[in-house]
Amino acid sequence: MAGTVLSSGIRYKSLPSNYIRPISDRPKLDEVISQEIPLIDLGCTDKNRVITQIGEACLTHGFFQVTNHGISEKLLGKIMEIAREFFHMPVEEKMKYYSDDPSKKIRLSTSFNVKKEKVHNWRDYLRLHCHPLEEFVHEWPTCPPPFKDVVSTYCKEVRQLGFRLLEALSESLGLEKDYMNMVLGDQGQHMAINYYPPCPAPDLTFGLPGHTDPNTITILLQDAQVAGLQVLRDGKWVSVDPCPNALVVNIGDQLQALTNGRYKSVWHRAIVNSSMERISVASFLCPGDGAVISSPEKLTQDGIPSIYRSFTYDEYYKKFWSGNLDQEHCLEFFKR
Repeated sequence: MAGTVLSSGIRYKSLPSNYIRPISDRPKLDEVISQEIPLIDLGCTDKNRVITQIGEACLTHGFFQVTNHGISEKLLGKIMEIAREFFHMPVEEKMKYYSDDPSKKIRLSTSFNVKKEKVHNWRDYLRLHCHPLEEFVHEWPTCPPPFKDVVSTYCKEVRQLGFRLLEALSESLGLEKDYMNMVLGDQGQHMAINYYPPCPAPDLTFGLPGHTDPNTITILLQDAQVAGLQVLRDGKWVSVDPCPNALVVNIGDQLQALTNGRYKSVWHRAIVNSSMERISVASFLCPGDGAVISSPEKLTQDGIPSIYRSFTYDEYYKKFWSGNLDQEHCLEFFKR
């Protein structure tokens, strides 16, 4: 498995055995329900209403979608197009960027952690570190030719959107507008451009199994044509169907810890499709290296105990990558 990718152009007629999940750990696609996910218009002139809607979505879902977010439809189309072009390139060209070392900051890889997992996931991905941009962009792929320009433009815009969302999240908790952005320091940023090829047996495997994100917030651009994202809500998997030009925002583990468990980092997963490929672009904002994750006093008053001990993101991230994606929630190791 190591050193190979699924985006090889080979159309598999049957699922290789090392992708087949145990019976108890399969998608059970017939049990997935359809349910509306909160859709928030960031262009609304009533800012208090937007802040309230974001707070309610975080309390009830841990996920929401945003429209009128400031990133143009043209740019969203361009990054999806360039992602598709990258994964459609000849294998020899793509493999220049291959690595199965999770600590490598620019890499093409497959599954999640091929060195540790027993069953693989039906996914290839290109992981890019994006901040400071000038530090990493020279290592990014040079093919397709517009790649660096399109992706760096998107990185800058999605970063600014992330800062706006963190301001709204702060205010939704009754904190100062700049609280989160101040506490989180010089926030790291990376991206996973995901490719899920057609799969001969979608009911036996995952693109990504159920997991939470280890970072602060994730902003996801979904494939407009193919659904695949599902979120766990009230014990049931709910399909997050694509909404034109909307971005999906989800709470990560760091925000759950920062809010003393008030906003939950929700389990989510990606399923695959038997006839169509699917692409998604996930952007992650992460605490700066020196940031200490600890709940503000305002959220631990009136006898409310602090759930988590203080920790650094570096400590957390190393713990997260030391296991499998679908291991016990990593936050459990940081409880008081």
